[in-house]
Amino acid sequence: MDPLTRVNREPPWRFSIAPMLDCTDRHFRQIMRQISRRALLYSEMVVAQALHHSNRRERLLGFDAEEHPIALQVGGDDPALLAEATRMAADWGYDEINLNVGCPSPRVQAGNFGACLMAEPDRVARCVEAMVSASNLPVTVKHRVGIDDLDSDSLLTAFVDQVAAAGATRFSVHARKAWLEGLDPKQNRTIPPLQHDRVIALKQRRPQLLIELNGGLDTPEDCLNALDHCDGAMVGRAAYAHPLRWASMDALIFGDAPRPMKASHVLMGLMPHAERHLERGGRLWDLCRHLVQLVEGVPGARYWRRELGQKAQRPGANLYVLEQATQQLIDAGL
Repeated sequence: MDPLTRVNREPPWRFSIAPMLDCTDRHFRQIMRQISRRALLYSEMVVAQALHHSNRRERLLGFDAEEHPIALQVGGDDPALLAEATRMAADWGYDEINLNVGCPSPRVQAGNFGACLMAEPDRVARCVEAMVSASNLPVTVKHRVGIDDLDSDSLLTAFVDQVAAAGATRFSVHARKAWLEGLDPKQNRTIPPLQHDRVIALKQRRPQLLIELNGGLDTPEDCLNALDHCDGAMVGRAAYAHPLRWASMDALIFGDAPRPMKASHVLMGLMPHAERHLERGGRLWDLCRHLVQLVEGVPGARYWRRELGQKAQRPGANLYVLEQATQQLIDAGL
């Protein structure tokens, strides 16, 4: 296959970095954009009601042009507020908007959104319909295979059918059910067993729909296997814990020419973003807290991480700290 043809054909969502609270902020997205030029990146979940009331929308919605393609993930259950959030996403220049129907946290449940909405497909459909009507952005949905005792293939298919009929263009399916009572969010990412076969079966039952597999994809090989059966592969915690592991994805999935990628390359690419962030009054640690995962499995990695962490957290830490850390990696051939 001609690589150029493949690049033109493969959409960004073939490989994406999942939205993760306290992880996928604009700083981590900048890190991942150095590693993959093609992957679809997601914001952290932003609550639609917070967007409606906030006068600090730059903090909630801001991103830099090089982060494209990028999707805004929103949470909520009010069609009007979600429509307003969709218009904001379009105005700010996002490439698509995603509705969270997968988060199992008690705080999110208290607001009647996230995974608990899988019990209310009518409401989800109304929300999606309002979002679709609000702009030309693609509206996608991230959800679980089931919740609590609402956990059958027939219920999953009915949910997807109804939401697709409302206009959702793609479904990112976390291949675990969510226990809304008895498990906390961290436990819900690990204790319910992975059920990739159920997501694959959903795709087989509904071949006309775009289905992404999420959950337990820990290596590039896992993603390639997922793409044999589903339309997209979405990686979450494994991308945050091991960023450089994914440096080959542009070549493997999108047909780009392979390019060498070292930790020092990532830091050098981050310099303009770090400088802008400091000029806006931000702290260096806002960015560097995500970098401690970048160097692993090599002699001196622990020392490098500890030194960067200590220096970046000091009051007034400036760009020199990052430049010094970069030079240490270059000197070590990393």
